[in-house]
Amino acid sequence: MNKSELIQAIADEAELSKRAAAEFVNAFVSVVTQELKDGNDVTLVGFGTFHAAQSAECQGRNPKTGEPLTIAARKTPKFRPGKALKDAVNG
Repeated sequence: MNKSELIQAIADEAELSKRAAAEFVNAFVSVVTQELKDGNDVTLVGFGTFHAAQSAECQGRNPKTGEPLTIAARKTPKFRPGKALKDAVNG
């Protein structure tokens, strides 16, 4: 499912206009992104938690030349599914 299909599904499920559903999806993505940038988690009970995991600086190799290089520390967005979501998918 891509973004436009998600918008259509939300519009149908919530009986909203497609424009209102698009505004909702865009606002949701914006809020989650900003919260993760600020170092906060976003938890939807039963669905899951969006969080940013910190990875440390590490050494790597350039695959073409084999030269060692330093890979900078960074934050990576992650999602931990909640129990209700896991049960729904497996049930």
